[in-house]
Amino acid sequence: MTGYLSLFAVAFLAATILPMQSEALLVGLMIHGQHGVLGLLAVATVGNVLGSVVNWGLGHAVLRFQHKRWFPASPSQMARAETWYARYGRWSLLVSWFPVVGDALTVTAGVLREPLWSFVAIVGIGKALRYGVLAWVTLVWIG
Repeated sequence: MTGYLSLFAVAFLAATILPMQSEALLVGLMIHGQHGVLGLLAVATVGNVLGSVVNWGLGHAVLRFQHKRWFPASPSQMARAETWYARYGRWSLLVSWFPVVGDALTVTAGVLREPLWSFVAIVGIGKALRYGVLAWVTLVWIG
Protein backbone atom coordinates (compact mmCIF):
# COMPACT_ATOMS: atom_id res chain seq x y z
CA MET A 1 0.00 0.00 0.00
CA THR A 2 2.81 2.47 0.76
CA GLY A 3 4.18 1.91 -2.74
CA TYR A 4 0.92 3.07 -4.28
CA LEU A 5 0.69 6.08 -1.95
CA SER A 6 4.29 7.05 -2.66
CA LEU A 7 3.74 6.74 -6.39
CA PHE A 8 0.58 8.83 -6.21
CA ALA A 9 2.34 11.57 -4.23
CA VAL A 10 5.40 11.66 -6.49
CA ALA A 11 3.29 11.57 -9.68
CA PHE A 12 1.10 14.37 -8.32
CA LEU A 13 4.07 16.55 -7.39
CA ALA A 14 5.88 15.77 -10.65
CA ALA A 15 2.99 17.28 -12.61
CA THR A 16 3.29 20.57 -10.73
CA ILE A 17 6.26 22.90 -11.03
CA LEU A 18 8.23 20.80 -8.52
CA PRO A 19 11.00 18.68 -10.04
CA MET A 20 10.15 15.04 -9.34
CA GLN A 21 10.67 11.78 -11.23
CA SER A 22 7.55 9.65 -11.13
CA GLU A 23 8.87 7.50 -13.98
CA ALA A 24 11.83 6.30 -11.93
CA LEU A 25 9.58 5.32 -9.03
CA LEU A 26 7.13 3.55 -11.35
CA VAL A 27 9.91 1.50 -12.92
CA GLY A 28 11.41 0.74 -9.51
CA LEU A 29 8.09 -0.49 -8.16
CA MET A 30 7.53 -2.60 -11.27
CA ILE A 31 10.97 -4.19 -10.97
CA HIS A 32 10.40 -4.85 -7.28
CA GLY A 33 7.32 -6.82 -8.32
CA GLN A 34 5.08 -6.43 -5.26
CA HIS A 35 2.46 -4.29 -6.97
CA GLY A 36 0.21 -4.98 -9.94
CA VAL A 37 1.23 -3.18 -13.11
CA LEU A 38 -2.29 -1.98 -13.94
CA GLY A 39 -2.73 -0.63 -10.42
CA LEU A 40 0.58 1.22 -10.67
CA LEU A 41 -0.39 2.67 -14.04
CA ALA A 42 -3.76 3.83 -12.72
CA VAL A 43 -2.27 5.42 -9.59
CA ALA A 44 0.52 7.18 -11.49
CA THR A 45 -1.88 8.47 -14.14
CA VAL A 46 -4.49 9.73 -11.68
CA GLY A 47 -1.87 11.40 -9.49
CA ASN A 48 -0.18 13.04 -12.45
CA VAL A 49 -3.44 14.27 -13.97
CA LEU A 50 -4.58 15.71 -10.63
CA GLY A 51 -1.25 17.53 -10.33
CA SER A 52 -1.88 19.00 -13.77
CA VAL A 53 -5.33 20.11 -12.62
CA VAL A 54 -3.59 22.11 -9.88
CA ASN A 55 -1.55 23.86 -12.60
CA TRP A 56 -4.72 24.48 -14.62
CA GLY A 57 -6.36 25.96 -11.51
CA LEU A 58 -3.39 28.23 -10.86
CA GLY A 59 -3.53 29.44 -14.44
CA HIS A 60 -7.25 29.95 -14.21
CA ALA A 61 -6.92 31.95 -10.98
CA VAL A 62 -3.96 34.12 -11.96
CA LEU A 63 -5.79 35.64 -14.94
CA ARG A 64 -7.72 37.98 -12.66
CA PHE A 65 -4.41 39.73 -11.97
CA GLN A 66 -3.57 40.41 -15.64
CA HIS A 67 -3.86 44.17 -15.16
CA LYS A 68 -1.27 44.22 -12.36
CA ARG A 69 2.24 45.45 -13.12
CA TRP A 70 3.84 42.17 -11.95
CA PHE A 71 1.69 39.95 -14.21
CA PRO A 72 4.17 37.81 -16.17
CA ALA A 73 2.67 38.41 -19.65
CA SER A 74 1.91 41.62 -21.52
CA PRO A 75 -1.40 42.09 -23.35
CA SER A 76 0.33 41.42 -26.68
CA GLN A 77 1.89 38.22 -25.31
CA MET A 78 -1.53 37.13 -24.05
CA ALA A 79 -3.04 37.82 -27.49
CA ARG A 80 -0.32 35.73 -29.18
CA ALA A 81 -0.82 32.92 -26.67
CA GLU A 82 -4.56 32.97 -27.26
CA THR A 83 -4.05 32.80 -31.04
CA TRP A 84 -1.54 29.96 -30.71
CA TYR A 85 -3.72 28.06 -28.27
CA ALA A 86 -6.80 28.48 -30.46
CA ARG A 87 -4.85 26.76 -33.22
CA TYR A 88 -2.83 24.11 -31.35
CA GLY A 89 -3.57 24.36 -27.65
CA ARG A 90 -6.15 21.74 -26.86
CA TRP A 91 -4.30 18.96 -28.68
CA SER A 92 -0.90 20.11 -27.48
CA LEU A 93 -2.06 18.91 -24.06
CA LEU A 94 -1.36 15.38 -25.27
CA VAL A 95 2.32 16.18 -24.63
CA SER A 96 1.72 17.77 -21.25
CA TRP A 97 4.02 15.11 -19.81
CA PHE A 98 7.11 16.64 -21.49
CA PRO A 99 9.55 18.01 -18.92
CA VAL A 100 9.27 21.78 -18.29
CA VAL A 101 7.11 22.45 -21.38
CA GLY A 102 4.27 20.31 -20.01
CA ASP A 103 3.93 22.37 -16.86
CA ALA A 104 3.76 25.55 -18.91
CA LEU A 105 1.12 24.01 -21.19
CA THR A 106 -1.10 23.05 -18.29
CA VAL A 107 -0.87 26.49 -16.67
CA THR A 108 -1.50 28.15 -20.04
CA ALA A 109 -4.58 25.99 -20.57
CA GLY A 110 -5.97 27.36 -17.32
CA VAL A 111 -5.09 30.95 -18.17
CA LEU A 112 -6.77 30.61 -21.54
CA ARG A 113 -9.85 28.97 -20.02
CA GLU A 114 -9.66 25.48 -21.49
CA PRO A 115 -12.76 23.73 -20.11
CA LEU A 116 -11.83 21.42 -17.24
CA TRP A 117 -13.59 18.38 -18.75
CA SER A 118 -11.62 18.53 -22.02
CA PHE A 119 -8.41 19.39 -20.16
CA VAL A 120 -8.72 16.32 -17.91
CA ALA A 121 -9.64 14.05 -20.84
CA ILE A 122 -6.79 15.09 -23.12
CA VAL A 123 -4.14 15.35 -20.40
CA GLY A 124 -5.31 11.98 -19.04
CA ILE A 125 -4.91 10.30 -22.42
CA GLY A 126 -1.43 11.72 -22.94
CA LYS A 127 -0.19 10.84 -19.49
CA ALA A 128 -1.73 7.35 -19.53
CA LEU A 129 -0.06 6.65 -22.88
CA ARG A 130 3.28 7.85 -21.56
CA TYR A 131 3.09 5.64 -18.46
CA GLY A 132 1.77 2.75 -20.57
CA VAL A 133 4.71 2.93 -22.97
CA LEU A 134 7.13 3.17 -20.06
CA ALA A 135 5.54 0.13 -18.40
CA TRP A 136 5.63 -1.85 -21.65
CA VAL A 137 9.34 -1.03 -22.19
CA THR A 138 10.05 -1.98 -18.58
CA LEU A 139 8.20 -5.29 -18.88
CA VAL A 140 10.07 -6.12 -22.11
CA TRP A 141 13.36 -5.17 -20.47
CA ILE A 142 12.86 -7.23 -17.30
CA GLY A 143 11.52 -10.13 -19.30
